[in-house]
Amino acid sequence: MVFDCGVWCAKYLLCIFNFIFFVLGTIIFGVGLWLAVDKHSLIALLKLVESERIEKFTQPQAIEQLAYVLLVIGAVMFFMSFLGYLGAMRESRCLLSTYGTFLILLLIAELVAGGLGAFFKEKVRDESKNFLQQTITSYSVGENIDATSLMWNQLMGNFGCCGINDYHDFDASPAWVNSKGNRTIPDACCILKDVAKLVPRDEDCATNPSDSNSFYKKGCYEVFTEWLIRQRELVIVAIVVGIVHLVLIILAFALCKAFAKYNDMRL
Repeated sequence: MVFDCGVWCAKYLLCIFNFIFFVLGTIIFGVGLWLAVDKHSLIALLKLVESERIEKFTQPQAIEQLAYVLLVIGAVMFFMSFLGYLGAMRESRCLLSTYGTFLILLLIAELVAGGLGAFFKEKVRDESKNFLQQTITSYSVGENIDATSLMWNQLMGNFGCCGINDYHDFDASPAWVNSKGNRTIPDACCILKDVAKLVPRDEDCATNPSDSNSFYKKGCYEVFTEWLIRQRELVIVAIVVGIVHLVLIILAFALCKAFAKYNDMRL
Protein backbone atom coordinates (compact mmCIF):
# COMPACT_ATOMS: atom_id res chain seq x y z
CA MET A 1 0.00 0.00 0.00
CA VAL A 2 1.33 3.42 -0.95
CA PHE A 3 1.19 6.10 1.77
CA ASP A 4 2.16 9.72 1.99
CA CYS A 5 5.46 10.68 3.61
CA GLY A 6 4.01 11.27 7.10
CA VAL A 7 2.36 7.87 7.35
CA TRP A 8 5.44 6.15 5.93
CA CYS A 9 7.68 7.86 8.54
CA ALA A 10 5.28 7.00 11.38
CA LYS A 11 5.15 3.37 10.28
CA TYR A 12 8.90 2.85 10.20
CA LEU A 13 9.52 4.96 13.29
CA LEU A 14 7.18 2.66 15.19
CA CYS A 15 9.00 -0.33 13.71
CA ILE A 16 12.41 1.01 14.78
CA PHE A 17 11.28 1.75 18.33
CA ASN A 18 9.73 -1.68 18.72
CA PHE A 19 12.67 -3.47 17.18
CA ILE A 20 14.97 -1.84 19.76
CA PHE A 21 12.63 -2.85 22.61
CA PHE A 22 12.32 -6.33 21.09
CA VAL A 23 16.09 -6.81 21.20
CA LEU A 24 16.33 -5.44 24.76
CA GLY A 25 13.43 -7.62 25.89
CA THR A 26 15.01 -10.70 24.35
CA ILE A 27 18.33 -9.98 26.11
CA ILE A 28 16.66 -9.38 29.48
CA PHE A 29 14.54 -12.53 29.13
CA GLY A 30 17.60 -14.54 28.10
CA VAL A 31 19.62 -13.36 31.09
CA GLY A 32 16.71 -14.13 33.42
CA LEU A 33 16.30 -17.60 31.94
CA TRP A 34 20.03 -18.24 32.18
CA LEU A 35 20.07 -17.09 35.79
CA ALA A 36 17.07 -19.28 36.64
CA VAL A 37 18.49 -22.40 34.95
CA ASP A 38 22.22 -22.09 35.62
CA LYS A 39 23.24 -19.47 38.17
CA HIS A 40 26.77 -20.85 38.46
CA SER A 41 27.94 -20.22 34.90
CA LEU A 42 26.45 -16.72 34.67
CA ILE A 43 28.00 -15.58 37.95
CA ALA A 44 31.34 -17.11 36.91
CA LEU A 45 31.16 -15.40 33.51
CA LEU A 46 30.46 -12.01 35.07
CA LYS A 47 33.25 -12.67 37.59
CA LEU A 48 31.08 -11.51 40.48
CA VAL A 49 32.85 -13.89 42.88
CA GLU A 50 35.79 -16.24 42.87
CA SER A 51 35.05 -19.52 41.10
CA GLU A 52 35.70 -21.64 44.18
CA ARG A 53 33.02 -19.75 46.12
CA ILE A 54 30.29 -19.71 43.50
CA GLU A 55 28.22 -22.41 45.20
CA LYS A 56 27.69 -20.20 48.24
CA PHE A 57 26.49 -17.30 46.14
CA THR A 58 23.81 -19.20 44.25
CA GLN A 59 21.74 -20.32 47.21
CA PRO A 60 19.87 -17.23 48.45
CA GLN A 61 16.31 -16.59 47.32
CA ALA A 62 17.38 -13.13 46.16
CA ILE A 63 19.13 -14.68 43.14
CA GLU A 64 16.05 -16.71 42.22
CA GLN A 65 13.72 -13.73 42.69
CA LEU A 66 15.94 -11.59 40.48
CA ALA A 67 15.72 -14.25 37.76
CA TYR A 68 11.91 -14.24 37.88
CA VAL A 69 11.76 -10.43 37.79
CA LEU A 70 14.00 -10.38 34.70
CA LEU A 71 11.87 -13.08 33.06
CA VAL A 72 8.66 -11.11 33.59
CA ILE A 73 10.15 -7.81 32.40
CA GLY A 74 11.75 -9.46 29.37
CA ALA A 75 8.57 -11.34 28.46
CA VAL A 76 6.41 -8.19 28.64
CA MET A 77 8.89 -6.18 26.54
CA PHE A 78 9.17 -9.06 24.03
CA PHE A 79 5.42 -9.47 23.64
CA MET A 80 4.58 -5.77 23.44
CA SER A 81 7.35 -4.89 20.98
CA PHE A 82 6.59 -7.90 18.78
CA LEU A 83 2.92 -6.90 18.69
CA GLY A 84 3.76 -3.31 17.73
CA TYR A 85 6.35 -4.27 15.13
CA LEU A 86 4.16 -6.90 13.50
CA GLY A 87 1.15 -4.57 13.51
CA ALA A 88 3.08 -1.78 11.80
CA MET A 89 4.77 -4.00 9.22
CA ARG A 90 1.60 -5.89 8.31
CA GLU A 91 -0.45 -2.68 8.49
CA SER A 92 -2.91 -4.44 10.78
CA ARG A 93 -5.37 -2.15 12.54
CA CYS A 94 -6.34 -4.99 14.89
CA LEU A 95 -2.79 -5.57 16.09
CA LEU A 96 -2.02 -1.86 16.34
CA SER A 97 -5.17 -1.08 18.30
CA THR A 98 -4.43 -3.98 20.65
CA TYR A 99 -0.85 -2.73 21.03
CA GLY A 100 -2.00 0.83 21.70
CA THR A 101 -4.57 -0.36 24.25
CA PHE A 102 -1.94 -2.37 26.12
CA LEU A 103 0.33 0.68 26.16
CA ILE A 104 -2.45 2.83 27.59
CA LEU A 105 -3.17 0.25 30.30
CA LEU A 106 0.55 0.07 31.11
CA LEU A 107 0.75 3.87 31.30
CA ILE A 108 -2.27 3.98 33.61
CA ALA A 109 -0.70 1.31 35.82
CA GLU A 110 2.54 3.30 36.02
CA LEU A 111 0.69 6.51 36.92
CA VAL A 112 -1.43 4.74 39.54
CA ALA A 113 1.63 3.08 41.06
CA GLY A 114 3.47 6.40 41.15
CA GLY A 115 0.46 8.16 42.67
CA LEU A 116 -0.04 5.49 45.32
CA GLY A 117 3.66 5.57 46.11
CA ALA A 118 3.55 9.33 46.62
CA PHE A 119 0.28 9.25 48.59
CA PHE A 120 1.33 6.36 50.84
CA LYS A 121 4.91 7.54 51.12
CA GLU A 122 5.31 6.50 54.74
CA LYS A 123 3.82 3.08 54.06
CA VAL A 124 6.23 2.56 51.14
CA ARG A 125 9.09 3.68 53.37
CA ASP A 126 8.11 1.21 56.12
CA GLU A 127 7.66 -1.68 53.68
CA SER A 128 11.01 -0.93 52.05
CA LYS A 129 12.74 -0.95 55.40
CA ASN A 130 10.99 -4.19 56.37
CA PHE A 131 12.23 -5.83 53.17
CA LEU A 132 15.78 -4.64 53.82
CA GLN A 133 15.51 -5.85 57.41
CA GLN A 134 14.68 -9.32 56.14
CA THR A 135 17.77 -9.36 53.96
CA ILE A 136 20.06 -8.15 56.73
CA THR A 137 19.03 -11.02 59.02
CA SER A 138 21.13 -13.35 56.85
CA TYR A 139 24.20 -11.09 56.83
CA SER A 140 27.42 -13.02 57.41
CA VAL A 141 31.18 -12.62 57.08
CA GLY A 142 34.18 -14.84 56.44
CA GLU A 143 33.76 -18.16 54.66
CA ASN A 144 29.98 -18.17 55.16
CA ILE A 145 29.38 -14.99 53.16
CA ASP A 146 26.58 -15.23 50.58
CA ALA A 147 25.18 -13.04 47.78
CA THR A 148 23.00 -11.00 50.15
CA SER A 149 25.98 -10.23 52.37
CA LEU A 150 28.04 -9.30 49.32
CA MET A 151 25.30 -6.90 48.24
CA TRP A 152 25.32 -5.24 51.66
CA ASN A 153 29.11 -4.96 51.68
CA GLN A 154 29.14 -3.31 48.26
CA LEU A 155 26.33 -0.94 49.22
CA MET A 156 27.98 0.12 52.47
CA GLY A 157 31.46 0.35 51.00
CA ASN A 158 30.42 2.49 48.04
CA PHE A 159 27.90 4.73 49.76
CA GLY A 160 29.68 5.17 53.09
CA CYS A 161 26.93 3.90 55.39
CA CYS A 162 26.17 1.09 57.84
CA GLY A 163 23.07 -1.07 58.10
CA ILE A 164 19.58 0.24 57.43
CA ASN A 165 19.41 2.79 60.24
CA ASP A 166 22.78 2.18 61.94
CA TYR A 167 25.14 -0.60 63.00
CA HIS A 168 22.63 -2.04 65.51
CA ASP A 169 20.67 -3.56 62.61
CA PHE A 170 23.27 -6.32 62.26
CA ASP A 171 22.38 -7.65 65.69
CA ALA A 172 19.33 -9.22 64.01
CA SER A 173 21.61 -11.56 62.06
CA PRO A 174 22.51 -14.76 63.97
CA ALA A 175 25.33 -15.48 61.52
CA TRP A 176 26.92 -12.08 62.21
CA VAL A 177 26.48 -12.37 65.98
CA ASN A 178 28.07 -15.84 66.02
CA SER A 179 31.02 -14.97 63.76
CA LYS A 180 31.85 -11.34 64.51
CA GLY A 181 34.23 -12.13 67.38
CA ASN A 182 35.35 -8.90 69.03
CA ARG A 183 34.16 -6.75 66.15
CA THR A 184 31.44 -4.18 66.73
CA ILE A 185 30.74 -3.42 63.07
CA PRO A 186 31.51 -5.07 59.70
CA ASP A 187 34.62 -3.86 57.88
CA ALA A 188 32.38 -2.42 55.14
CA CYS A 189 31.02 0.13 57.64
CA CYS A 190 34.48 1.63 58.10
CA ILE A 191 36.10 4.42 56.12
CA LEU A 192 37.94 2.32 53.56
CA LYS A 193 41.28 2.75 51.88
CA ASP A 194 40.44 -0.02 49.41
CA VAL A 195 36.73 -0.22 48.62
CA ALA A 196 37.05 -3.23 46.31
CA LYS A 197 38.73 -5.34 49.00
CA LEU A 198 36.93 -3.67 51.94
CA VAL A 199 40.17 -2.75 53.70
CA PRO A 200 39.58 -0.20 56.52
CA ARG A 201 41.79 2.85 56.71
CA ASP A 202 41.97 2.40 60.49
CA GLU A 203 42.83 -1.16 61.52
CA ASP A 204 40.96 -0.73 64.83
CA CYS A 205 37.80 0.54 63.17
CA ALA A 206 35.82 -2.72 63.27
CA THR A 207 36.50 -3.27 66.97
CA ASN A 208 36.46 0.35 68.09
CA PRO A 209 34.32 2.39 65.69
CA SER A 210 33.95 6.16 65.97
CA ASP A 211 32.67 9.04 63.87
CA SER A 212 36.22 9.68 62.66
CA ASN A 213 36.99 6.19 61.35
CA SER A 214 33.59 4.79 60.29
CA PHE A 215 30.00 5.42 59.23
CA TYR A 216 28.56 3.22 61.97
CA LYS A 217 25.77 5.67 62.89
CA LYS A 218 24.87 6.50 59.29
CA GLY A 219 22.09 4.30 57.91
CA CYS A 220 22.12 3.23 54.26
CA TYR A 221 18.40 3.83 53.74
CA GLU A 222 18.66 7.58 54.19
CA VAL A 223 21.97 7.80 52.33
CA PHE A 224 20.65 5.88 49.33
CA THR A 225 17.40 7.88 49.30
CA GLU A 226 19.33 11.17 49.29
CA TRP A 227 21.57 9.85 46.51
CA LEU A 228 18.52 8.98 44.37
CA ILE A 229 17.06 12.46 44.87
CA ARG A 230 20.32 14.03 43.67
CA GLN A 231 20.44 11.94 40.48
CA ARG A 232 19.08 14.28 37.81
CA GLU A 233 19.90 11.67 35.20
CA LEU A 234 17.20 9.40 36.62
CA VAL A 235 14.62 12.17 36.33
CA ILE A 236 15.70 12.79 32.74
CA VAL A 237 15.48 9.06 31.95
CA ALA A 238 12.00 8.87 33.50
CA ILE A 239 10.85 11.86 31.43
CA VAL A 240 12.32 10.40 28.23
CA VAL A 241 10.66 7.02 28.89
CA GLY A 242 7.34 8.75 29.49
CA ILE A 243 7.65 10.76 26.27
CA VAL A 244 8.56 7.65 24.26
CA HIS A 245 5.59 5.84 25.80
CA LEU A 246 3.21 8.61 24.73
CA VAL A 247 4.78 8.79 21.24
CA LEU A 248 4.26 5.05 20.75
CA ILE A 249 0.59 5.35 21.75
CA ILE A 250 0.06 8.28 19.38
CA LEU A 251 1.85 6.50 16.52
CA ALA A 252 -0.13 3.29 17.01
CA PHE A 253 -3.55 4.96 16.87
CA ALA A 254 -2.51 7.45 14.18
CA LEU A 255 -1.48 4.55 11.96
CA CYS A 256 -4.75 2.76 12.71
CA LYS A 257 -6.64 5.81 11.47
CA ALA A 258 -4.36 6.21 8.44
CA PHE A 259 -4.72 2.55 7.45
CA ALA A 260 -8.50 2.79 7.80
CA LYS A 261 -8.54 5.89 5.61
CA TYR A 262 -6.46 4.28 2.86
CA ASN A 263 -8.56 1.10 2.99
CA ASP A 264 -11.70 3.19 2.49
CA MET A 265 -10.08 5.00 -0.44
CA ARG A 266 -9.41 1.67 -2.15
CA LEU A 267 -13.03 0.60 -1.92
